[in-house]
Amino acid sequence: MQHARLARALIGAAAAGILVVGWIGGCAGNRAQIQVMPFGDSASVIYAQELWTALSAANLVGPTAKRSKLYKGQAPHGAVLETLTAKVSVGNRSDKVIVKRNYGPEGVTVKKVRSSRKKHLGAVTVMYKREAGYDPENKNWFWAKYKPDGTLHTNPKGAALAGRVAKGTDQGCIACHKAVADKDYIFGKQN
Repeated sequence: MQHARLARALIGAAAAGILVVGWIGGCAGNRAQIQVMPFGDSASVIYAQELWTALSAANLVGPTAKRSKLYKGQAPHGAVLETLTAKVSVGNRSDKVIVKRNYGPEGVTVKKVRSSRKKHLGAVTVMYKREAGYDPENKNWFWAKYKPDGTLHTNPKGAALAGRVAKGTDQGCIACHKAVADKDYIFGKQN
């Protein structure tokens, strides 16, 4: 009976975005350890919503978004990309943001995207520099992957892609961008 209650609690925790680590077994002393995932939690989702509002106000996303040069992309972002950098305010602080519009499907050309950006926009991926101490191990970047309407994409387990996305794993935003840790986790030219 106790194991059934623990199992239900752990399933509920997983649904709420909590990572469960440890062994659940028959021995009375065994306990599951519960850790909050570094992304997809309610605070990260709320912050991502505030960030989207700031990006929209700065015309970096949405129907009135500024345009930039389109270029050939690659996985995991999109067949065609568009990148903008700016400074935006979230709450009471302003800092650097990198907005990448990801266009598809695979095989789409720059010319086709240019003729219909809205039709081909699949995602908007964002890096926003948070305050010192947010995630010093990873240069204090906040990561988010939005759908074109500003809602968040989720991973296969249902966790919202906002916060320290995939921290501690061998795939995902942080794992990929660590390859350019000496360049503040930024691929390409820095403004």
